Amino acid sequence: MSVMDRPNFVASAAQRSASAYGSNLSVVDKVLPDMLHMVDAYWYQFPPMNPLWHGILGFVIGVLGFISIIGNGMVIYIFSHTKTLRTPSNLLVINLALTDFLMMCFMSPAMVINCYNETWALGPLFCEIYGTAGSLFGCSSIWTMTFIALDRYNVIVKGLSAQPMTRKTALLRILIIWIMSLAWTLAPLFGWNRYVPEGNMTACGTDYLTKDWFSRSYILMYSIFVYFTPLFMIIYAYWFIVKAVATHEKSMRDQAKKMNVASLRSSEAQQTSAECKLAKIALMTIALWFFAWTPYLVTNYVGIFESGKISPLASIWCSLFAKANAIYNPIVYGISHPKYRQALQKNFPSLACAAPQDDTVSQVSGVTNVINEEKPATA
Repeated sequence: MSVMDRPNFVASAAQRSASAYGSNLSVVDKVLPDMLHMVDAYWYQFPPMNPLWHGILGFVIGVLGFISIIGNGMVIYIFSHTKTLRTPSNLLVINLALTDFLMMCFMSPAMVINCYNETWALGPLFCEIYGTAGSLFGCSSIWTMTFIALDRYNVIVKGLSAQPMTRKTALLRILIIWIMSLAWTLAPLFGWNRYVPEGNMTACGTDYLTKDWFSRSYILMYSIFVYFTPLFMIIYAYWFIVKAVATHEKSMRDQAKKMNVASLRSSEAQQTSAECKLAKIALMTIALWFFAWTPYLVTNYVGIFESGKISPLASIWCSLFAKANAIYNPIVYGISHPKYRQALQKNFPSLACAAPQDDTVSQVSGVTNVINEEKPATA
């Protein structure tokens, strides 16, 4: 179907929906004429949303955007301007903060404007730009998290046999992340799926309602590449990281018992063992990933498989939850880093979460120092 035929098709679909549901009012009523060709006929069956929901959504995305921009901006600034934090591995943390920072710079103001107007008010071109930006930065963020997990796996599980990451290899991995993400997110602009208004018409994303399988295949392939593969890689990496740290901790305790001492490390005086700390970080990472992206994945799958009814309100909230992941990341990967907290205390004393701590154990690097320091002599 050509673009020129689309408005007539949508208009006839609107008439059919109106007669079927006994009302001429729909969530599409306020859509501008130049946007109608991008709206799927599916949305004509839903009545307009209560204006209060638009206000709530605009407020929430505005608050999320403000916190994310400030939080990720501070992570970028501190990691870039603190000499002890400018390590090859932390380049990935900076890239993660940059992707989340840019995501909210693009997503938050536009959605606030559209919620105020109760429809997409920025035109077809910006709808495609908005959808492309959200997909690009979301994909980059997910794969950056994956490469961080693989870096931890390389250092902790492989130990001394691991090939250390250099600045060059870190930059190469970042380049690979952006090239892969760009390739996937540009595909809809060239005909493999498309970016369209979603749910309440205040945000744009991939089209999961078009019935032809060529379009549906993009959602399936994209979900495999951007959700399932990274998720399984992260779970795999953290599983063996926690296992390696637990094994090391046990050997340290056994060695201490043989030497008739309480501990081989002063750090064991802490109530929480190293493997428990790492397990909490790993669990938090995977849980936040799952809670942020799974609802949006389910919405897309329900759409392409026509296995249920997607309401405009549900679709926009699922999209918003995915964007909220941009807030979690600076907390997990930045504030959990002892050296970051020290730099935060130094640069922004009023914003520091806690007093500076000894950085012999870095939760961001997966307690690398715990494993590499004080290797006990074998009995």
